[in-house]
Amino acid sequence: MTRAAAALLTSCLLLAGCSDLSGAGEKGYVSGDGQVRVVASEERGEPVDYAGQDLDGEPLALADSRGQVTVINVWGSWCVDCRVEMPDLLEAAEKTKGVATFVGINTRDHDTAPAQAFARNVGMSFPSFYSPDGKALLPFAGTIPPRAIPSTVVLDEEGRVAGTIIGRLPSALTLVDLVEDVADPGARDG
Repeated sequence: MTRAAAALLTSCLLLAGCSDLSGAGEKGYVSGDGQVRVVASEERGEPVDYAGQDLDGEPLALADSRGQVTVINVWGSWCVDCRVEMPDLLEAAEKTKGVATFVGINTRDHDTAPAQAFARNVGMSFPSFYSPDGKALLPFAGTIPPRAIPSTVVLDEEGRVAGTIIGRLPSALTLVDLVEDVADPGARDG
């Protein structure tokens, strides 16, 4: 391999990030299997903080939802699985109203117009960070792969990662159950 080819390969690997791109195919993103991962309370790390702007340029901060479970959904207007999972996500948001706050992270849309149209067309009822460069995903490094879209992260009342679903939601009930378990961990034991 020539030095130029090696340099090009190294550059491509650095740009791809540390995620495993198996399963990415020509889509440019990792398609997860929807597997739910729950993090025990004693194993949760520090609270996740991020502040930025929503799709309309208004300020938005994760800290504003402290005290409630927060569901963060990573999506893009170009993502077919995001469109497919949205009815389940909206149903879960409705069923957990008062228990959980929902926030999106729109990524890799290089203009807000397609993201705003997507949100309108699917009836998205919650705000989303606008993060075309993916910076809003940095606080979730090690939690979700940077190219795993869609992905859903559930934060506990303190803002700590309590669960993840990498890939399309299996169902609304799956997310509702996860939110309820995080909100009241002992409820299912009794």
